[in-house]
Amino acid sequence: MTIRKKDIEKIAHLARINISQEESQKLENKLVGIMSLIDKMQTVDTANIEPMSHALDISQPLRKDEVTESDLRKNILPLAPETEEYLFIVPQVIE
Repeated sequence: MTIRKKDIEKIAHLARINISQEESQKLENKLVGIMSLIDKMQTVDTANIEPMSHALDISQPLRKDEVTESDLRKNILPLAPETEEYLFIVPQVIE
């Protein structure tokens, strides 16, 4: 796939951004490089390659899903300026 100046101008227009002629040329060069890299990657035969979830063959150690904290509500609620039935009352911030 090729990227032309006309394509860059159309994308810039759709994105509502102004780019100068110099920026347009630099962007065109970068996009042509990216597209050529993608074309090279498309030629690689991946038919016998299994999909991977991670680049390294490691597993994430997981901990047991257990409650490790005690219920601090009884200690914290008395510190709040206003509470109601185990809930903190806060000032309204959105009208």
